[in-house]
Amino acid sequence: MGDDHDDVVRFWQRLGLPGIIDVHTHFMPERVLRKVWAYFDSAGPLTGLEWPITYRHEEDERLALLRSFGVLRFTSMLYPHKPSMAAWLNAWAADFAARTPDCLHTATFFPEPEAERYVREAVEAGARVFKAHLQVGAYDPNDPLLDPVWGLLAEAGVPVVTHCGSGPAPGKHTGPDPMARVLARHPRLPLIVAHMGMPEYAEFLTLAETYPEVRLDTTMAFTDFTEEFSPFPRAAHGRLAALGDRVLLGTDFPNIPYPYAHQLHALERLGLGDDWLRAVCHDNAKALFEI
Repeated sequence: MGDDHDDVVRFWQRLGLPGIIDVHTHFMPERVLRKVWAYFDSAGPLTGLEWPITYRHEEDERLALLRSFGVLRFTSMLYPHKPSMAAWLNAWAADFAARTPDCLHTATFFPEPEAERYVREAVEAGARVFKAHLQVGAYDPNDPLLDPVWGLLAEAGVPVVTHCGSGPAPGKHTGPDPMARVLARHPRLPLIVAHMGMPEYAEFLTLAETYPEVRLDTTMAFTDFTEEFSPFPRAAHGRLAALGDRVLLGTDFPNIPYPYAHQLHALERLGLGDDWLRAVCHDNAKALFEI
């Protein structure tokens, strides 16, 4: 654990928090996770960019690390890259949540005829958050097969963390416009834009300013690693401060190329104040997920 553990604990203790809540962490079937790691090992999303996995440990050790950091609640973000995969992932995630009570029960979906059925089943089984990865899944969120899914999640008030920005590498259906069209039809959808919408930060801030149920997670944003290729615009810091009640801590643990504490320090050095940090790292997620 060492210095990283101590840095994380000092961070939330200084703010007077009981711990932190991380809405963007990855737990998935081991054979799927190994393929994700292999993708990053091959400099997957950014040609030539080294992306070492800092927490390449067995599941039990990764869980122990998060808990030692003082992470009170976390997620098991997982996602399909092809049809006939999401229902199987959801079954695994339901079992993981049952044996891991501090994990928010996570589920996912893909545009396929059975999507509405298994999403409804997941919600009825207690799913607290969904993950949609438009870049990896390479699907249009406006696919007619998904319209009842978005409507169901909006009606149920279940948040969906969506990788819809075009970073670190663009996909066929990434960028603000596809999700803007979804929100125009489902304005009450509790959308959490992953990675602050990188690199279209300003455009996704606009969506959050337009739709009161849109939030953003901090995953990898503001870190030295990301600032090298996709810096957050300083001119948008005021907008970021104003949306302080709708920004949520996310980290991408364990698939990050730096220590966990660095994400927290990157938020701190924005200089938006301790109240903003307390909201982002704990209070906003506590309220959203009624923890």
